[in-house]
Amino acid sequence: MNIIVCIKQVPDTEELQKVKVDPQTNTLVRESVPGIINPFDENAIEEALRLKGKKGGKVNVLSMGPSQAADSLMKALAMGVDEAVLLSDRLFAGSDTLATSYTLAMAIKRIGPFDLILLGKQAIDGDTAQVGPGLAEWLNLPQITYARKIEVNEDKIIVERVLEDVFEVVESPLPVVVTVTKDINEPRYPSLRGLLRAKAQKIPIWTAEDLPLDKRRIGLEGSPTQVVKVFIPEPPRKGDILSGEISQVVDKLILEIEKRSIIQ
Repeated sequence: MNIIVCIKQVPDTEELQKVKVDPQTNTLVRESVPGIINPFDENAIEEALRLKGKKGGKVNVLSMGPSQAADSLMKALAMGVDEAVLLSDRLFAGSDTLATSYTLAMAIKRIGPFDLILLGKQAIDGDTAQVGPGLAEWLNLPQITYARKIEVNEDKIIVERVLEDVFEVVESPLPVVVTVTKDINEPRYPSLRGLLRAKAQKIPIWTAEDLPLDKRRIGLEGSPTQVVKVFIPEPPRKGDILSGEISQVVDKLILEIEKRSIIQ
């Protein structure tokens, strides 16, 4: 069973105060802060390794980002994945979820035959949960999101999906794109042997020239979603916050509501 896991390097949540924004493009300058594997993507890696342990095959990990994203791929290799590829090119900079999913899809086509594509349900820096579904659309594959349990029986997959108050069981033929939640497993720590093995491997870097893509669909040019403005909200003006005893605050609030004709 051949599995491809798409991961993203995101800013370390303990270092968010160091994140900078490019004033020209209003995009994050990721080089300014240490990165980690998106936590949900670690669950995707773990699930791929568990399925490989049961079914055999190979696990490839794919990521798009600046050169330091290779650190996250090294950790994935140390966890036990077989191969890793980094997509890195200045032409990819500023990609929104549409351009990102397109670029990943083109790279997956180059990697070759696969049975399953796994991703975390969303990235903690964007929280859009759009790349997995977008990837499925570009590859014309079925998709199952928010998986908490996966079983593979011959040429089909059975998944328990997390909904708001319940879960549902979904079945799909392979190949398929699946996004996973934190409930699905507990990611393993890299072993010493894994770390030594990862250190000995060289991670290939693919640029835009290495992929069969339309350059009009990548980077800022291929991103219809644009950040117009980045700003820090102004603090409340003095006097906007009511203070005092509860009974006094209630009376002040009622007077203010009547004054502003909020309730007729």
